Amino acid sequence: MAQILAPSVQWQLRAAKGSADASPLSSKSLSSLFVKQNKRGAVKSSTKFRICALSSDNSTVNRLEQLLNLDVKPYTDKIIAEYIWIGGSGVDLRSKSRTIAKPVEHPSELPKWNYDGSSTGQAPGEDSEVILYPQAIFRDPFRGGNNILVICDTYTPQGEPIPTNKRHRAAQIFSDPKVSAEIPWFGIEQEYTLLQTNVKWPLGWPAGGYPGPQGPYYCGVGADKSFGRDISDAHYKACLYAGINISGTNGEVMPGQWEFQVGPSVGIEAADHIWCGRYLLERITEQAGVVLTLDPKPIEGDWNGAGCHTNYSTKTMREDGGFEAIKKAILNLSLRHKEHISAYGEGNERRLTGKHETASINDFSWGVANRGCSIRVGRDTEKSGKGYLEDRRPASNMDPYVVTSLLADTTILWEPTLEAEALAAQKLSLKV
Repeated sequence: MAQILAPSVQWQLRAAKGSADASPLSSKSLSSLFVKQNKRGAVKSSTKFRICALSSDNSTVNRLEQLLNLDVKPYTDKIIAEYIWIGGSGVDLRSKSRTIAKPVEHPSELPKWNYDGSSTGQAPGEDSEVILYPQAIFRDPFRGGNNILVICDTYTPQGEPIPTNKRHRAAQIFSDPKVSAEIPWFGIEQEYTLLQTNVKWPLGWPAGGYPGPQGPYYCGVGADKSFGRDISDAHYKACLYAGINISGTNGEVMPGQWEFQVGPSVGIEAADHIWCGRYLLERITEQAGVVLTLDPKPIEGDWNGAGCHTNYSTKTMREDGGFEAIKKAILNLSLRHKEHISAYGEGNERRLTGKHETASINDFSWGVANRGCSIRVGRDTEKSGKGYLEDRRPASNMDPYVVTSLLADTTILWEPTLEAEALAAQKLSLKV
């Protein structure tokens, strides 16, 4: 019988000189990812890192650690801002660092910057400059102190959003008076899969083989059921430190697959927080020597895919009698099903098969407590007559700027013809 692989050996970060070898996924390894507290409980200004330097002796490792963990705050007011943006594929994240003269509290205090768009698939070589506009700030759990992560969107030197800048259009929709008056809430469930680096096979799976059938892995506990928990927990704490509105995590149905949830968040903030959460996850898996994938169906066959279920409500839906507004929203969503599907992530047709807790990509459906529908309404929502809906169609690699703004546009701004509305209501058995 093939042996179940432990998490990548690259998790076995070097122990300090003279100590026993560090064990995989040890608590000491985790402490390398975050800012520790001193005896008085105050947060130190620099993060304690452990260096993965398998080919170097411990003295070299220790010298690198000392430099990484230097506390510069007593000597300078300058901080490091990590500018983060979305690359040409619409899924890849890019970042680079800039020194800022002093701590800042708002993106408007930060300068615009630029990068070589020809190297990210976002501009031609003869006119490659793309401008970064700072839009949201988060604390940096890797560097600690007053250092920050900066979510940016991207523009031409003339100030026009480039085609891959989906945030710009989302900001326009969320700033519409009709939309802002409805105070749209989002709760986004980001699923992801962890892969072994050398074989690109899920973490914990036998090399070249398969684990036992799905069943014991969802929210499972134990070395034969849970693979990558320390990565999930490390990411959880990093998100809390950064100021991301993370609301929970859990192991998913397919072994090696996890989920974190963001929200409830209002408007465009939900998408900013998901993108920063993805960035943190990329950095943590980078340090752990594990590969992160947002592929909606990383393993073909009888295995669950990875989605990004999006819970959504408006002020009207949350008030007494809001179930009627929910049904009206579902009707609108049914009429724009193809438009939503086209914007809900590449490769989603491999996931939305009508199996493994999904609806068919070709059909729109809704139901109460039914995870095999396009739109699920919770039992509590039905009982109380108000609440939210869950759009189960978005893939794990969806762009949250696109999905959240499209939901708001379809359910608040867009109005179908009376004839189309009547036909859809009849088909879906909705009375609105």
